[in-house]
Amino acid sequence: MTAEHAAAERSAVEHIVLGAFDTLTGRRSEPLRYAMMDDTPVGALGLAAGAGGLRHLSFVESEDDFVERLLGEHGDVPILRSTLDDVRRALDRYFTGRRLAFDVAVDLDELPPFQRRVLDATARIPAGRVATYTQVANQAGSPRASRAAGNALHNNPVAIIVPCHRVLRADGSLGGYGGGLPIKEWLLTHEGAWPAAL
Repeated sequence: MTAEHAAAERSAVEHIVLGAFDTLTGRRSEPLRYAMMDDTPVGALGLAAGAGGLRHLSFVESEDDFVERLLGEHGDVPILRSTLDDVRRALDRYFTGRRLAFDVAVDLDELPPFQRRVLDATARIPAGRVATYTQVANQAGSPRASRAAGNALHNNPVAIIVPCHRVLRADGSLGGYGGGLPIKEWLLTHEGAWPAAL
C-alpha cells in the first residue's frame, strides 16, 4: 500500500467516523487525534492533540489503557487514531540528542489558571538547567505555593514537552515525578542536568 493510498484510506475512515458522531450526537465536534510511540528510551508514550495543539503526552502501559483514559476525559468528542508526525519527529530529535528544545504547540486551555501558570513557568526552563518547586511557584505568581506547584506539575498532561522533570526540591533531590523517578533521572541525565547544580 502506498503512502498516498494509506492517507486516502485514513481520511475516508475519519470522514465516516466524524459523520457517525455528528449523526449520533446531533452536533459537530473537533476530534482528538492520538498516536503511540512504543519504542522510546523511557517506555511507551501516548500522544493526543486537538486543533489547538498537543493536549496529552503520557507515560502509558498500553494503547488500550491510553485510549480508555482519553475516553474518560474526552468522551464528548470523537477520538481518532492518527500519526501526529510533527510531535513524533520532535520527540525523536529529543531522544537522539539532536535537539533538546521543542517547538510543538500545546493546548493547556482547559486547565485551571494556576496550573497553566505553573506549566507556563516550567516551559521556560531550558534543557540542561533545573529549577526548584519554590522558584516555579514564584514565577507563577504564588511564591508560597510550592506544594501546590508540585501538585500541578504532577498532573502535567504534556510531560517532557512541558519539562516538569526539570523541577527539583530545594535540596537538589529529585522530588516526585508522574512517570517515576528513574525516568526523571534519565531525562535529566540525557539533558546534562543530573547530578543537578542549583
